[in-house]
Amino acid sequence: MAHAYIPGLKVTEYTLIRKERRLPLPGEILVKIGEEVKGEDIVAKTYLPGNVQTVNVAGLLNIPPEDIKEVMVKKEGEDVEKDEVIAFTKSFFGLFKSYVRSPVKGKIESISEITGQVIIREPPQPVQITAYIDGVVKEIIEKEGVIIETYASLVQGIFGIGGETRGILKVVCDNPNEVLTDKEIDDDCKGKILIGGSLVTLEALNKAREIGVKGIVVGGIKDETIKDFLGYDIGVAITGQENCNLTLVITEGFGRMKMAERTFSLLSSLEGKIASMNGATQIRAGVIRPEVIVVRKENMSKNLESDFKYSQGLEIGTPVRIIREPYFGMIGKVISLPVELQKIETESYVRVVEIELEDKRRVIVPRANVEIIEI
Repeated sequence: MAHAYIPGLKVTEYTLIRKERRLPLPGEILVKIGEEVKGEDIVAKTYLPGNVQTVNVAGLLNIPPEDIKEVMVKKEGEDVEKDEVIAFTKSFFGLFKSYVRSPVKGKIESISEITGQVIIREPPQPVQITAYIDGVVKEIIEKEGVIIETYASLVQGIFGIGGETRGILKVVCDNPNEVLTDKEIDDDCKGKILIGGSLVTLEALNKAREIGVKGIVVGGIKDETIKDFLGYDIGVAITGQENCNLTLVITEGFGRMKMAERTFSLLSSLEGKIASMNGATQIRAGVIRPEVIVVRKENMSKNLESDFKYSQGLEIGTPVRIIREPYFGMIGKVISLPVELQKIETESYVRVVEIELEDKRRVIVPRANVEIIEI
């Protein structure tokens, strides 16, 4: 009998992590295969071409374009400083001079006798990528990047905002059903990644950003809280580029949603350890999950079968999360897999799954509406 693979969120105590760290343009690799690296170590660097500034020299000096090279002080390929004179003309027997100054620091890229314009290229911008996680360099992607490998605890979320960050985990809620408010955040939270419960308030987010908290992991958040915190509506297709100085990972869904007991328990057990965190989320092609990674240097007395336990699809007892309304975000386990197609509200006939939720309710939903929680 064939099985449909249903991708899911990973919440696992010990797993093999391989992270590809790639430059946006070809550049220089700074590490070697087999080298041990820290998350903050720079592993590759490159330079992005600087912005281009166009200066209409002919127009500013009121000369024909073909005469531009006669008035230029600087030549193509020469460096210029901001406000440095690049061209000038004399008038009224040389008593008066008109100047054109460079608006930026950079290099003269071209001087056109057709348009009378000068193009100045600003200095290239350095780009560096870090290892992000502690580990070993397993592969070198020539001139592009590296692959870092390590063993770690991994918690994936359902939604997030903000980019990569690192900090020490600190639990600030006593249980997974507790709301994280500004009262739980103090100066001791600076530079840390906070573990909350079922919901984070706008006041808590603002205070966390003000104090210098690196990130927050919590069960749920209200739509309007994200909008008010960022100052604009956010698309859910892809996130991670928000300039909000705080990374946020939501583990369950939107609204007040109790963090899964297993997730809260795992994160609590890792309190005091350094975590790597990324809120980037992409829910379409090439799915990207927000994540929290804590490297485990100790040898765990367990194998890694859990990583592949559910690769074949749904089975009785499989833990799942419902990803569509009206049970969006709820967690349960599979108790039956009816073979017969069943009619749903859209009048379509689909395969369904019967799930026992954490509150012991039993619901039947289309199989496409659930994802496996990999443990």
